[in-house]
Amino acid sequence: MLPKCAVVREPGTRFPDCISSHPFRHTVDRSRAVEQHRTYCVALMDLGLKISYLDESLAEAYPDACFVEDTAIIHGEKALIARFARQSRRGEEDHVADVLGQDLTLNQAEAPATIEGGDVIHLPDRLICGITQRTNEEGVDQLEAFLGVPVDTILDQSIVHLKTYVTYLGQDTMIATRKFAKHPILQGFEVLVVPDEEAYAANTLAVKDKVLMAEGHPKTQAMVQEAGFDVLSVDVSEFEKCEGALTCLSLLY
Repeated sequence: MLPKCAVVREPGTRFPDCISSHPFRHTVDRSRAVEQHRTYCVALMDLGLKISYLDESLAEAYPDACFVEDTAIIHGEKALIARFARQSRRGEEDHVADVLGQDLTLNQAEAPATIEGGDVIHLPDRLICGITQRTNEEGVDQLEAFLGVPVDTILDQSIVHLKTYVTYLGQDTMIATRKFAKHPILQGFEVLVVPDEEAYAANTLAVKDKVLMAEGHPKTQAMVQEAGFDVLSVDVSEFEKCEGALTCLSLLY
């Protein structure tokens, strides 16, 4: 089902305090991040999505609150509200539940589960979920039970989120870093392998007939275009410094 709505939250004044090990984290420019976020939202609106802006007060309390993808996993008419692995992020999901509850049936992940949307790849007939530093097996079990959809898993507890390394472009095509390109779960897909020096470009956001990609990765963008996809380049450099990316900034349904 094609998405009609995108839920977003603008970066707050504490955004530079984001959880990140990026070497240039100390250079995060919140004003520039806000500009990039607005451009991102315009791109989604141009693709026909209705934008729902979340209450900004949480962005002042939680530096990572603009990364709304992590707060819920949506499939069909249902949404599982996440339980964050990091205590410092728990609470970001509160207003998300208020918004999604107007249109979707909700359930809340419960301890000992942890699960975050950045680990979940959405496919037409199933999900692929990473078991990582942020999502555990109990989280996957609750996800599968509530949504009623098969969930395959990729186990790698050395990573934060799976979709940093693998995303789905559509048309039975994945894009992945070398780390996961030959993983058995991806067998049966056409897998485009990102050049090592452009690894950040593996996080893409496919919306309708467009693929949003991070600006500044010409080799990867050319590869995706050659595979038959229409690419829209978006600057998200400030979010990269906070270890966030294109999918992180919205919840689509």
